[in-house]
Amino acid sequence: MTYTVAVSGASGYAGGEILRLLANHPDIDIRTVTAHSNAGQPLIQHQPHLRSLAHLTLHETTPEVLAGHDIVFLALPHGQSGQYTDALGDASLVIDAGADHRLTSQDSWDAFYGGTFHEPWTYGVPELLVDGKKQRENLRGATRIAAPGCNASTVSLSLAPGVAAGVIDPSDIVTMLAVGPSGAGKSLKPHLLGGELLGTANPYAVGGTHRHIPEIQQALRQARGSAAVEPRISFTPVLVPMARGILATSTAPIVDGVSDDEVRAAWESAYGDETFVQVLPGGSFPRTADVLGANTALMGLAVDRAANRVTVVTAVDNLVKGTAGAAVQSMNLALGLPEDRALTVNGVAP
Repeated sequence: MTYTVAVSGASGYAGGEILRLLANHPDIDIRTVTAHSNAGQPLIQHQPHLRSLAHLTLHETTPEVLAGHDIVFLALPHGQSGQYTDALGDASLVIDAGADHRLTSQDSWDAFYGGTFHEPWTYGVPELLVDGKKQRENLRGATRIAAPGCNASTVSLSLAPGVAAGVIDPSDIVTMLAVGPSGAGKSLKPHLLGGELLGTANPYAVGGTHRHIPEIQQALRQARGSAAVEPRISFTPVLVPMARGILATSTAPIVDGVSDDEVRAAWESAYGDETFVQVLPGGSFPRTADVLGANTALMGLAVDRAANRVTVVTAVDNLVKGTAGAAVQSMNLALGLPEDRALTVNGVAP
């Protein structure tokens, strides 16, 4: 069976990456691409690397244009998807790459986003531990999926095994992320210009203000269950001069009496059979270059007994595993297709 697809926000980074992956998907027919200010222009003008889609023209993003497709991907700025999802009741599958349907708590939405709160959808991180099982079980047959925030899913995947196994204390998590500016979208912003980024590292959203914090807390809360200690996280992202990628270094206290072997066993048990989340051997740590273009999260694990903390270093491509790859992987599960269809573990080097 071939599924017809519409992709909104197709002139942006996330929309373009969704299209790049879908262009090689044997079960997908990309029928419609939409944009806002770029409507009426050829897609190839904004995504010149997508040569196989040069025949497509960007349409205006309206519910009427998006309707009538089997699958609709929404790659819109936060707070804008809800106006369309409410009008797409006839679509068999809708996948939102924005934040509008990620959070279960309206209080968290009001505190970090504001505007209209929309109902939470099935969270699109298949490998995430949720109440003793993997989130992929909830994605099978889903009709409404919320793709994750790239920073949020990276940190959640990094720490969920330790939280679920009870080997780390989630009340004192510290994480620092080196991130590429493509995660902030294509809009022209002075702090994202090359002259502002090249040769420097720029912290932002410091002091507990980043919008992905409640998403991480929600994921870790669900990893352990309702009896878990409330996750508290000190989260500091830093823009670095690479187009794409996230290197997240996350630490948390080790619970008293837990051995080094038990710590590593929690992560190896969680991800030992996973295709797209891989734990490296002891003493090895990933680089963002190792996952460029791949739907892979690579993580290295260290036990720091001097501080009695575990350190997890995880590398992802923020546009693939962080966003578009997670969306396509979740789509495959929802449709009953092989989970890895049109996705690869192989990166691009150099």
